[in-house]
Amino acid sequence: MHDVIIIGGGPAGLTAGLYSGRANLKTLIIEKKALGGQAATTYNIENYPGYISIAGPDLTMKMEEQVKRYNVEITYGEITSVDLNSNPKKIVVGNKEYETKVVILAMGAYPREIGLESEQKLRGMGVSYCATCDGAFFNGRTVAVVGGGNTAIEDATFLTRYAEKVYVIHRRNELRATKAEQDKAFKNPKIEFIWDSVVEEIKGNEFVEGAVIKNVKTGEKKELKLDGIFVAIGNVPDTEFVKGIINLDENGYILGDEEMRTNIPGVFAAGDVRKKSVRQLVTAMSDGAIAAINAEKYLSE
Repeated sequence: MHDVIIIGGGPAGLTAGLYSGRANLKTLIIEKKALGGQAATTYNIENYPGYISIAGPDLTMKMEEQVKRYNVEITYGEITSVDLNSNPKKIVVGNKEYETKVVILAMGAYPREIGLESEQKLRGMGVSYCATCDGAFFNGRTVAVVGGGNTAIEDATFLTRYAEKVYVIHRRNELRATKAEQDKAFKNPKIEFIWDSVVEEIKGNEFVEGAVIKNVKTGEKKELKLDGIFVAIGNVPDTEFVKGIINLDENGYILGDEEMRTNIPGVFAAGDVRKKSVRQLVTAMSDGAIAAINAEKYLSE
């Protein structure tokens, strides 16, 4: 029997584990892939307080070392089923069942990808899913943003602080972003729109060097010289196994309050899996700390 089981080993889950372990609660973190979440796949992080610059994998390793100092157990596997309304709550990973008094859901959200093999190859090497995280690396360079919603257009405008040229590649001939965001982008001389187009291939060996763009109406293809590509076609919350159990919004994000409580007593949610306005490394960690502190209060009550 565990006091706390944390599902997800990204920044939110690791921070929750740190606080829970320091509170002398018997804690287990269950991660299905690799610790660190999206932070671990980021080539370099410059907006984490205390470090002028640190590689994502290095930061993740430091977080893991710190968590393990407090005897927090970490295991790996895919969640096959959960019973969050029972007492104790039950989490099944493969053929193994765990029991716990409290669950913290910190599965995160993963960026929706274009779906190219070259995208995977160059991820973190010029292919990015976070303009605010990586934009400063492209000072004076030429980049492209893929997408036409608010995030894409906000990213394009933000990137003009650094990049010399920003292309916006959108598969339609009009944007889905708000009128205010569109107006700012259309007035920005550094932004050029490529309409009715998709990215067919990302070129480059060690780093992004360009992309092949295809017009979906004419079939015409052309190659752009680029130093970076920012994919902003949405995120996908990793909440499939809690659908019908935990209250979710229309996009699948977990609904909860500022204390990280969900609709089920003893079940908390932290990080990018939550419905929230800002998804950054530091906000995920803040969520994890709040969830763990409130988990401890829940147990003491």
